[in-house]
Amino acid sequence: MAIANVQEEDGWIKVYDEKSKKISQMSSSGFEILGVGSDFFITESGGWIKTFDQNCKRLAQMSSTNISVIAAAGRTFTTKEGSWTKIYDKDCKKISQR
Repeated sequence: MAIANVQEEDGWIKVYDEKSKKISQMSSSGFEILGVGSDFFITESGGWIKTFDQNCKRLAQMSSTNISVIAAAGRTFTTKEGSWTKIYDKDCKKISQR
């Protein structure tokens, strides 16, 4: 199922499908939403970048030290790490860099 929207509401991160139906939710305590892909979303919490699926199940995590998430689209997200731009998949595996 595709994710259409993820937002923080009243202490919860809520995940919605393309028909604006809530799919799932999780506590937003300590989490900041960084981006949304087609079937995952990205958060930052306690020095870690974490990816979650549409059911709020954690897929992967990586350190957020000196890393800024600048975009998410489809099945990937893009980061800026110093002078490098790097693209990762939803499992936090690096696909490319430039």
